[in-house]
Amino acid sequence: MKKIVTLSDGSTLEVGLTGKASSKVIMLPAAKKSVYGQEAESLKLWGVDPELGKNLVEGLSDKFQVLYFDYEGHLFENPQPDHLTPANIAKDLLRIADEMNVGKFSYYGYSWLALVGLQLAIRTNRLESLIMGGYPPYEGPYKEMMIVTNKTYEQALNNQNTSEYRQEQITNPEEIDWDNIQVKMDPNQTKQFVTMYKDLMDFDDKKIQNTLTIPKLAFAGEKDTIVYGKNFGSVTVDIVGLLRKNKTELEHLDWDVEILKGNDMDHTKAMQPATVLPLIKPWFIDNLL
Repeated sequence: MKKIVTLSDGSTLEVGLTGKASSKVIMLPAAKKSVYGQEAESLKLWGVDPELGKNLVEGLSDKFQVLYFDYEGHLFENPQPDHLTPANIAKDLLRIADEMNVGKFSYYGYSWLALVGLQLAIRTNRLESLIMGGYPPYEGPYKEMMIVTNKTYEQALNNQNTSEYRQEQITNPEEIDWDNIQVKMDPNQTKQFVTMYKDLMDFDDKKIQNTLTIPKLAFAGEKDTIVYGKNFGSVTVDIVGLLRKNKTELEHLDWDVEILKGNDMDHTKAMQPATVLPLIKPWFIDNLL
């Protein structure tokens, strides 16, 4: 079943619900539409599955109902530069569940969408379980990401009148000078994440842990440490380092914690369906069925 849902800002988003009828529901907000041809080949160079959304949905829908949509893609097409707060995001996600007649559900998000899952969990009693991939649930790098998103927004503002960025200009990720790469995109697209992180500057993820009484899993690749160059504030976002540092405390707080092994297991690799499904599907089965 697919439906067009109107979100709180008046924009519309296509949402799907599929899978085993009467089973538990898993919300997947990162179900990007498949791409083909040259665009797919370009994604493969970056280690990205061009059918990421399709493969995640199909991988889970034999055991569960899957509520799926591409929230990130929607925000890039319909940016909310001044209104993308955690509270408004949670309203959007709950509205989507309501429109699809879903009461309780589990949530899996990766990177900033994992952060969103934590924010959703503290705002509703409808979550049955939570998986956060590629973003630590304890001592999260909010201040570092505030710096990165601010710098990204500044670059987008400064470069908005320069020539258009073209995907085909970057053919080999290994050849990129990440210290000096320039952001060329709609400033509104980047400003919305400044708005989100600004709202989180006073958020203390330690203080909310005792409210999270549902099953929960946090994971990251063992190479998930992102060192940003001067154009992005010269900060390091050490996802796996924070997860390792707090693993014992997290387990004490009833989190399951997994660090995915592999010399290439960076932020991108650890979100691909071939990596993710063997971890999250058995975990969901153990905790929901």
